[in-house]
Amino acid sequence: MNSRSAAIVARARKVMPGGVSSPVRAFGGVGGDPFVVARGEGARIWDVDDNEYIDFVLSWGPLILGHAAPAVLDALDETMRRGTSFGITTELEVDLAELITERLPHVEMVRFVSSGTEATMSALRLARAATGRDAFLKFDGCYHGHADSFLVRAGSGVATLGLPNSPGVPESLAALTRVAPFNDASAVRAIAREQPLAAIIVEPLVGNAGFIAPDPGFLQSLRDIATETGALLIFDEVMTGFRIAPGGARERYGVTADLTTLGKVIGGGLPLAAYGGRRDLMEMIAPQGSVYQAGTLSGNPLAMAAGLATLRALTPVLHARIEARTARLVAGLVASAATHDVPFTASHAGSMFGFFFQREPVRDFASAKGSDVTLFKRFFHEARARGVYIAPSPFEAAFMSAAHGDAEIDAAIERLDDAMRAARA
Repeated sequence: MNSRSAAIVARARKVMPGGVSSPVRAFGGVGGDPFVVARGEGARIWDVDDNEYIDFVLSWGPLILGHAAPAVLDALDETMRRGTSFGITTELEVDLAELITERLPHVEMVRFVSSGTEATMSALRLARAATGRDAFLKFDGCYHGHADSFLVRAGSGVATLGLPNSPGVPESLAALTRVAPFNDASAVRAIAREQPLAAIIVEPLVGNAGFIAPDPGFLQSLRDIATETGALLIFDEVMTGFRIAPGGARERYGVTADLTTLGKVIGGGLPLAAYGGRRDLMEMIAPQGSVYQAGTLSGNPLAMAAGLATLRALTPVLHARIEARTARLVAGLVASAATHDVPFTASHAGSMFGFFFQREPVRDFASAKGSDVTLFKRFFHEARARGVYIAPSPFEAAFMSAAHGDAEIDAAIERLDDAMRAARA
């Protein structure tokens, strides 16, 4: 098909690996050619061929206020007129750090970085320094960025492309990464007793292997095991932070991590992430301590301004409103699947949601891989043809924004019902 998107993708493939800056964008998990986006506004995006989509990817989570949110654009306009980068502290950094620590009281200090990968690798380095241990434990299917230590049985794009690990990761380093199934506290306990661990790192609600919720008591078990064995508990909330509850996983599940990584929402659509936690641990970071980490663009004023505007707008009342609309969309999907006799399970938390084409609830990555991927691919393309954009992978969560009003939810339910019917045929 001749289109501007196809022409631009062809150009991109000559100068960028796969034609993309991040693998899942190439549509390898669903087949077909990706589109090229031109603009976004509110709950919608338009590609360069002027096709319109109701968007439930939202830049993979950051845009909780929607595309081109006026509050964010106003903050960026005001800030950029004073300069775009200084490489020295601005008051905006202090304002955002204070707001984060106010919303998340267990995060007593934070260090800003530019990506989730930086945040998680820095948190792991700190945990290793604090404990004097090298090995750590992660969970099968959980994705914590592309640092070497984390690319062992990772989810997200790694799972989408069918890659169990990544070439270029030394075996000696991979050997320090222990892996357990999500929701299996017994396996975690056995590993923690067998080998001293610096940390247990977990997505408190998995969003990078599809959407997988923790069993009741599972996160508390991790807290107990970490405390008993001297490991640090790290919650990777790059995706879930300010998404599943105004106060994150601690508010939703009542469990407190030693260290927390944040990203996506806190940058309001600009490159921004952070790691933080107990004061005694964070004081080990240079220059206050000896654990080194630095970044030229860390604390970038534009990202700080966008994050501040986003978090200030995200009141508990607004968060509840977005969650209610998320619940309504998920209920519509479940009803549609039942009508068309499609094997389907779906759930949500806050403004995150996800689904699998299988009848039984998914508790871990192994059961997630048992879903009907072929049916998902058909559903993805049928949804896109009807103007609804969901993640081009069966192993990614979806997101709602404040800009998705009742009209968008009604339209999405109707279009996705027709896509469900067509995919099942």
